[in-house]
Amino acid sequence: MGHTYKRVLLKLSGEALMGELAYGIDPQIVDAIAKEIAATAELGIEIAVVVGGGNIFRGVKGAASGMDRATADYIGMLATVMNAMTLQDALERIEVPTRVQTAISMQEMAEPYIRRRAIRHLEKKRVVIFGAGSGNPFFTTDTTAALRAAEISAEVLLKATKVDGVYDSDPNTNPNAKRYTTLTYSHVLAKDLKVMDGTAIALCKDNDIPIMVFNLAVDGNIQRAMSGEPIGTIVGGTCEVS
Repeated sequence: MGHTYKRVLLKLSGEALMGELAYGIDPQIVDAIAKEIAATAELGIEIAVVVGGGNIFRGVKGAASGMDRATADYIGMLATVMNAMTLQDALERIEVPTRVQTAISMQEMAEPYIRRRAIRHLEKKRVVIFGAGSGNPFFTTDTTAALRAAEISAEVLLKATKVDGVYDSDPNTNPNAKRYTTLTYSHVLAKDLKVMDGTAIALCKDNDIPIMVFNLAVDGNIQRAMSGEPIGTIVGGTCEVS
């Protein structure tokens, strides 16, 4: 076990919630993620979550098909709220106190995003899930994750993905691709490595927030990441390959 973080922000893609389905939410996947978050919360770690909405609707694809981009992005924000409420339900069914805060007001379903209230929930060991992105079109949920991580003073941004880190080339097409163990922010931006979008990387760089990229599909990886085990790739250090 490495350094156990005190406060973390976990970024989940919407696609992570659909498992092997072509669309929507796989309840078994959500329950598995909730159990891992619950096990980590028992260690006393304060956990915030930003969830995407790509399993239901992706604004960029909507815009590509001719929809107004701002309208498409707002629809995507609603999709993230659906995912946030689903994850909240899964957590509360296993007795993990959870709050959903949304950047767009919808008081019948969730609290409005208020930074000080979010921090107070975390201090009380409640999991806080941020929905509706940043509340603004043209920004991704990756950027929202970086923004919220800075606002709540998270020690690390955990980017849960379908791969076990960041590679120097596509490991699906290049069998000799090498995985980075650590990377600098500047290298990610210069090489356009697609860890997160450029705005998110720049926000993390400006606020000195390391990003850990790891494979969500491996059982126990959420707890390992939050406990500081050397899994995946850390963005924020030097450039080293495994």
